[in-house]
Amino acid sequence: MPVFFFALSQVPGIDWGKAVLIFVILHFIMYPASNGYNSYMDRDEGSIGLLKKPPKATKELFHLTMVMDAVVVLLSLFVNIIFVVCIIATIAASHAYSYRKIRLKKYPITGFLTVVLFQGALTYFMVYNGASLASPHQIPWHGMLISALLFGGFYPLTQIYQHEQDFKDGVRTVSYLLGVNGTFIFSGLLYLAAEMVLFFYFKKAHIEYFYLLQLFFIPVIAYFLIWWAKVRKSSSNADYHHTMRMNLIAAISMNLAFILILGMNIR
Repeated sequence: MPVFFFALSQVPGIDWGKAVLIFVILHFIMYPASNGYNSYMDRDEGSIGLLKKPPKATKELFHLTMVMDAVVVLLSLFVNIIFVVCIIATIAASHAYSYRKIRLKKYPITGFLTVVLFQGALTYFMVYNGASLASPHQIPWHGMLISALLFGGFYPLTQIYQHEQDFKDGVRTVSYLLGVNGTFIFSGLLYLAAEMVLFFYFKKAHIEYFYLLQLFFIPVIAYFLIWWAKVRKSSSNADYHHTMRMNLIAAISMNLAFILILGMNIR
């Protein structure tokens, strides 16, 4: 969602009908379908996402995700052909990430790059392109890079409590590869890189937006540092509870920040 609002806030002229449709497609159909498909392939028994005790994944769940994917593609036809292509590519990548005979998620670097590029960079592109009144003449690569870095900085932290569960399933995430302390260092470096690109991006015309973002990012950085300090004292603090709190703080802070910038741009 933060990627969606960031992209929408940078669109010069917004087609609000398509913007609402894209929001519904991504957040109420495509991402839930992707999560459902992943849960079915993983047969999760431990905590996953916002579910501390996930229900058993059934064949009916798999069939439902297939129907939802089809609905996503059909609704995307009402946006534009580029959006359709991006959606199909994203669904294919999501399936390849989880599908047992391909299973990109078991490779730490490949799995990480798949998620960051498709849910970060490509999502920014498809929202920016799909919600524009006129076809953009340039690829918004700055925004795509920022989205990839922000997503890349946050994503490994969501895997930090699942090392044992992933190991049993033959999955080696980038967080598992780096270790608990290495995950915090890696995430911090990517976040710092995202901040640097954000500064140079907004420096051209709206440096005030960069400083505004920092106000909203304070809770995220503060909790990140507090959590890291706890983990350094005891690795048991790299648990589901702290991960979900980090998730909630980051989501609320970033969504509010980019929604505010969106409002300032459409005054």
